[in-house]
Formats: sequence, C-alpha cells, structure tokens
Amino acid sequence: MLPRSSMFKQALAVSTGPAIGTWVKLPAMESMELIAHAGFDFAVIDLEHSAMSVETASRHIGVALLAGVSPIVRIPALDGGLVQRVLDAGAEGIMLPHVDTVAQARDAAAAVRFAPLGTRGVGSTSRAGGWGAMPRSEYLRYGNEEVVLIAQIESAAAARSAEEIASVDGVDALLIGAADLSTAEGRTETDPEIVAIIETAIRGGHAAGVPVGNAGGASAASVQAAVDAGYRFTMMSNDASLLGAAAASALAAGRTVTYA
Repeated sequence: MLPRSSMFKQALAVSTGPAIGTWVKLPAMESMELIAHAGFDFAVIDLEHSAMSVETASRHIGVALLAGVSPIVRIPALDGGLVQRVLDAGAEGIMLPHVDTVAQARDAAAAVRFAPLGTRGVGSTSRAGGWGAMPRSEYLRYGNEEVVLIAQIESAAAARSAEEIASVDGVDALLIGAADLSTAEGRTETDPEIVAIIETAIRGGHAAGVPVGNAGGASAASVQAAVDAGYRFTMMSNDASLLGAAAASALAAGRTVTYA
C-alpha cells in the first residue's frame, strides 16, 4: 500500500479558499454519501450532539473514506478508549469540545498519538491499518503524522489561552464554538464583547501557526464572513438542517400552487 495523506490537511493546503465541511448528525449512511457527492472537503460525525453509536460512526467513516470526503469525529469528552475505537475505525481526526486549558490539550494530544508521542494503543488489524494488510510502520506513521486533533475553544478562558493551547505539540487546529462561548457569557454571538473574545482566540491560533475554523450557515455570505474573520476552514450547517431546509423550501414552493 502507498503512503496515505490526510484529505483534511490537503483541503487546508488549497490556497484559493477555505476548506468547507458540514456536521453529520443523522445515522443514515446515505447522508454521508450525499455529502461526498456534493463535494464537501470534510464531514464531522457528531457524537456530542446526536444519538449515534460508535458502530454507526464507524460505518459513516467507511463511506466517507471510499467516497473521498475526510471523516472527522467529534467525541463528547476525552475518553482514551473512545478515541482509540474511532481512530482505528479510520477517522482522519478527532474533534474535542471544551478544551479550556493547556493541560487538557496535552491529555488530548497524548490520547490521539502513538508512543513515544502519546498513549494510543496499536490496533493495525482495524480499518485504519487496512485490516492488517498495511505495514505497521505506515499505520503508525499515519497515526502520528496525518491524523488531526481539533481542539474546540468554547469559553472565554479558552479564548484567552488559545495561543498556548494551539502551541501544544499534537494540536493541529482550533474550532471556535461561538454558541457555547456566548451562552456561557450570557450574551449573543454578535455581542461586541463576544466578537472581541473570538478575535483574541483567532489571533492566538494564528500566532501559533495553527489553522482556526468555525461553524456557520449554509450561504456564501456565511463563508465570506468566516474568511473575513480569519478562519481557514468552516462548516456549513449540518445534514439534518440542510435536509429540513430543502424540504421546507420545496413545500413552500408547492404551496404557491392552487386550483384555478
């Protein structure tokens, strides 16, 4: 087998525009297939805010890899066993919510990497190891060099420490969770104070040389706003909301027709 490279990192390297992804919350494999057909660069399988099982996530990962979209999995909290299972299922990365301190970032990085960089166990007979057909050296190399750890910045304290968090060896990207951050502060996402806190986090990520992303809406204006803010990757809505919006739009159009 030839050495593999991360599709997520490839998308980040494109100089013409941001890497674009979306959330996957529905358990139907067709959801991931449609996202891939649409041409998204990456999809984040959401185990924090959905009822999906690890088995369902594994199936989503398999579809994504075969269809050419980078599968990232957001886990609900740091759990070394869950990280192990998701990465051996073939995920190209882990997204971890509520990374507020450097210590938390270091713990997460250790869970994602193999020794001597971390504590991830070796399971090369999994999908990540080509079901045993891949040389173990390539399985280990990919895990340490290509798999990404995306730390979510979702509090004012995390935003103030963003540069230090992003500088932790093994943290590959930051994602700003504006909804949780603003809610924790008792303000709206457009409040000037929240905007300033987010700008601090973005500057911190840039200072550390780490790409920063966000979650936004399903419009060109949303992506443009992300680029203008300094984000290198952005997430456009989610599979459930995209389906709901399309269904609502279709019905609204249909309801304009009446009997003569």
